[in-house]
Amino acid sequence: MSLFWVMIRQLAEIQEQMASSKKVIMREEWEKRLNHIRIRKEDMNKLVMNFLVTEGYAEAVAKFRMETGTEPDMDVAMITDRMAVKKAVQCGNVEDAIEKVNDLNPEILDTNPELFFHLQQQRLIELIRNEKIEEALEFAQEELAPRGEENQSFLEELERTVSLLVFKDVSNCPLRELLDISQRLKTANEVNAAILTSQSHEKGLNTINNIRSLSLEIVRKLVYLLALAQNIILESYLFNK
Repeated sequence: MSLFWVMIRQLAEIQEQMASSKKVIMREEWEKRLNHIRIRKEDMNKLVMNFLVTEGYAEAVAKFRMETGTEPDMDVAMITDRMAVKKAVQCGNVEDAIEKVNDLNPEILDTNPELFFHLQQQRLIELIRNEKIEEALEFAQEELAPRGEENQSFLEELERTVSLLVFKDVSNCPLRELLDISQRLKTANEVNAAILTSQSHEKGLNTINNIRSLSLEIVRKLVYLLALAQNIILESYLFNK
């Protein structure tokens, strides 16, 4: 679950609690509670560093490390390799991305059939985008159809993708989102997450869990402050009204 939805859910819970109690928090109480909430600078720095590492901003990681002394959970070189794969997918060079993933760790695709299928599906989409119809049909039949026979969800995704070939003008077809840049980004993010997990395990780290636990702790505090601020604003509005 993304941090955005965590914030929304927790804000809703806090609002529900406040509504059920029918208690209006006055400004003095709000300031008192605010003073009791502490978010350490070190925790915020770690959160920022984890974000930079996860998103692959290698240069920013190096600069932030120099400025704050916060150590990243992995080498910058590993970040660069991971981003090379992500960029290849974003540019539509899926075959090159697959080669890069295998160079990093062949087990990533061997142990993740869903990821491998989505990469192959993206290859098919790129062939259709470039109007290589015969090559697309051959690729779908030889590479994707066998996987669809083994997995119903794969088969359904394959059928949706191949359906693009039916339309002369794919820009106006019901499945045009498959050709949108967001589809590339979706596949690229999936690959990025898989490589990040693999690199974390190789280094004996638990980067993703560290990000989640640290982020949730800070988000809880921020959401609580947001709810209190909303309440005090409502109080001021009612008073002035």
